[in-house]
Amino acid sequence: MEREMISNDTEVVKAFISAINRHDIPGLSALMSANHSFVDSSGRILSGRENMTAGWREYFRMFPDYQIQAERFLADGAYVAVFGSASGTYNGKRGLIAENRVAMPAAWKAVVEKGEVLLWQVYADWTEGWKTIEKDNEAG
Repeated sequence: MEREMISNDTEVVKAFISAINRHDIPGLSALMSANHSFVDSSGRILSGRENMTAGWREYFRMFPDYQIQAERFLADGAYVAVFGSASGTYNGKRGLIAENRVAMPAAWKAVVEKGEVLLWQVYADWTEGWKTIEKDNEAG
């Protein structure tokens, strides 16, 4: 997928978030560097554009209404911090029911290099999210 070169690092991150909110897998992939790394809230790292493209596809299957609400951006060179919240409904055994809705404050750190996202790291307390998933998994 070709895209217009975005010059401002914050604008690259905004475009990345927009692609996430649209669940636009080709758009996300186009904004990731080939050696892109994702770090989740527990510190696990997944690296490589192809791995993360598959990772996003699976995440959107698990949370088909996942959204990031970005409220504040702070930039320092190639580093862009994002503050806001994330929400989505877990598509588990019980399906997309209100009890499977997860919402939490969150922050993200992005590193942008040559107009692409090299690093996307999320900071969020996933305690309630894991409880929701566990409760759903126990449903019979």
